[in-house]
Amino acid sequence: MRSNRVVVIGAGVVGACTALMLQRYGHAVTIIDPEPPGEGASFGNAGCFNASSIVPMSMPGLWKDVPGWLLDPLGPLSVRWSYLPRIIPWLTRFVQSGRPDKVAAQASALRGLLQPTLELMTSLAKEAGAEDLIRHQGHLYVYRSEKGFRKDQGGWTLRQENGIKLRILAQPSLKDFDPSLAPHYFRGVFLEENGHTINPSKLVKRLVEQVVRNGGFFIPAFAQEIILDVHQVRAVRTSVGEISADCVVVAAGAHSKALADRMGDHVMLDTERGYHMMIRDPEVKPAVPTTEAEGKFVVTAMEDGLRLAGTVELGGLDLPPDWRRARILLKNARQMLPGLAAEYPEDRLTQWMGFRPSMPDSLPVIGPSKRSPRVLYGFGHGHVGMTAAPMTAKILAASISGQNLGIDISAFSPSRFMRR
Repeated sequence: MRSNRVVVIGAGVVGACTALMLQRYGHAVTIIDPEPPGEGASFGNAGCFNASSIVPMSMPGLWKDVPGWLLDPLGPLSVRWSYLPRIIPWLTRFVQSGRPDKVAAQASALRGLLQPTLELMTSLAKEAGAEDLIRHQGHLYVYRSEKGFRKDQGGWTLRQENGIKLRILAQPSLKDFDPSLAPHYFRGVFLEENGHTINPSKLVKRLVEQVVRNGGFFIPAFAQEIILDVHQVRAVRTSVGEISADCVVVAAGAHSKALADRMGDHVMLDTERGYHMMIRDPEVKPAVPTTEAEGKFVVTAMEDGLRLAGTVELGGLDLPPDWRRARILLKNARQMLPGLAAEYPEDRLTQWMGFRPSMPDSLPVIGPSKRSPRVLYGFGHGHVGMTAAPMTAKILAASISGQNLGIDISAFSPSRFMRR
């Protein structure tokens, strides 16, 4: 097998896992990113490795909710009015992706990508001396109403059809499972196979540190262009000069679109703006990472506090944050965990907003550019970036190494939503 000089553009969880996996295959790796490792979407997510997260965002009948998204700026999914003209093509594809036949295929593709995650991530973390940041405790979804539970039945059926085991918890079993939960939750669904990290940013930093210990490089730079000689990669032009390369992996999250456009691959990538609120020294913590299913947010106990994360705002990369969306997470979390204080001093709270790179069909982009098989994409993971990163990395590393994993990745093709 030929050893290649590979430049990985992006130092988030996908780029970090890919770089470390490439080194396992014997390649020389350089990571470039203008920001420190683990400081983008990998910094602010809920930290979950949920192999069960195979349910696409667009489900049958979801189109009925679109008017509500436009009218409620603080709802679980909202659209900034000023961004609406730009995102209409994405939203159209998004709604079309919710047909039952498409949803079944998307869920099956995601299951293959996500199922190995905890084993692979634990292996990478162990190599990087970061195994202490991984937990395998499962994940809980909770419901306030029978109506909400019934509305999600399509998703739970999809999971079961793809071999995911569920444990339904009704009262009083739910209260026994987690006494910190408010008594109004009448039902929970526990998924034992899932895990999480207690510090996603630190995990990514340790992975990149291991890449450097292995002889790789991290260069703080902005990738401007991938330079080709016909179909062969020659270098990556950056803000600090050219970096020679035989292959390039574009794993720059929401910022990948500009690089793909310059390669002639006009993928339909857009940005979900996600928010979180952190509570330092919380009075209570959930027993395991817990999703408020009707409110669409996740509460995860981390080493530096309680993280309240989730919801979706479609507003692109340039509009200013709407910090009300972080504050409402705190209000909602008090309703989930009544033991939390009624008020907090500002020095115990931190808020954050970041960008999830998302495709209309909830499937990432994994595969080669149409201009060169030596330029590969690994972005657009939406809500499953932490979970999908290890297997995405393995697929990309094997491809660069000329090895066939026997996995059908056609569902993730960069050309599936290509704009002409």
